Amino acid sequence: MSVANEVSTSAMASSRWRVSEVAFWAIVLACPFLFPSRYLIMTDILRLALFTLSLDLILGYAGIVSLGHAAFFGVGAYSAGLLALHGIITEPVLALIAAGLAAMVLGFFTSFLVIRGVDLTRLMVTLGIALLMEALGERFSNITGGTDGLQGIEMQPILGLFAFDMFGKTGFWYCLIVLFLLFLLARRIVHSPFGLSLRAIRNNPLRAGAIGIPVNRRLIAIYMLAAFYAGIAGALFTQTTQLASLDVFSFERSADLMLVLVIGGTGYLYGGLIGAVVFKMLQELFQAITPQYWLFWIGLVLVIMVMVGRARIHRWALWLPNLVIAKFAGRKAVVAVPEGDAS
Repeated sequence: MSVANEVSTSAMASSRWRVSEVAFWAIVLACPFLFPSRYLIMTDILRLALFTLSLDLILGYAGIVSLGHAAFFGVGAYSAGLLALHGIITEPVLALIAAGLAAMVLGFFTSFLVIRGVDLTRLMVTLGIALLMEALGERFSNITGGTDGLQGIEMQPILGLFAFDMFGKTGFWYCLIVLFLLFLLARRIVHSPFGLSLRAIRNNPLRAGAIGIPVNRRLIAIYMLAAFYAGIAGALFTQTTQLASLDVFSFERSADLMLVLVIGGTGYLYGGLIGAVVFKMLQELFQAITPQYWLFWIGLVLVIMVMVGRARIHRWALWLPNLVIAKFAGRKAVVAVPEGDAS
């Protein structure tokens, strides 16, 4: 068997759906029926999950560290808001795609700066891009609305059929469908030969280049895709809240992504999804207990996770679900562990 065939066979085997994955999405579908009064917080989780997924594509699979991912989120949010506010594109789905493409264009032009550096340099460059976008938003307040944000945004019904409601039900299903479709695309990409080449670049870019992988082109492509995903997340934020302010560019929004990935793990797509759920649940819990010091308790949880080890916590958390899956599936269940924790 040739090397190409072996790579193709390995990629196809790893892309097969597991029982635990089906169970995960079944639980997600059951949530609106189990918690019918929590549509708004569930919608917030879905937006954060998609935003985190975009960062995991470059951090977990390509090794590109970013502290300014909010730049793409903000461009997507303002693009969707301006398109709706001025009646340029009133259909939410078309505006969603246009906002994602606007963020992708920004990702393309900034990617040449990002790929030239490593680790600390990339952190500073990406952070600088986000701060620059925030400063530009404040400078051109006649367009962005400045600190007050865009006022009077009204979203038309999705596909002319499904109007947004104040309880967030339409927004939840809209975000869930978008998240699932983009997750399927990301899953297909990371399990393809393109995704395998990204792993090779992450592990050793010099060796990847030596065997013929176009390193810079691969990094630019995945960076643009991550920007597109982040722009979609930002557009969903504006469309479901009918709000866009300079806060979408804030450093705190980018830092939250890092916290979510610390909780969920990098290098496997479900890390961002699980991390978003845990982060939002912890935030809700700690804000209800101590509204002023909830960040302290989040930090304490992160310290405990680092000391105990994420892989061990994953095994503890998934012990009962895996037991149920093994009983009904008649075989040993597969526990999803981030690549970085597999050892």
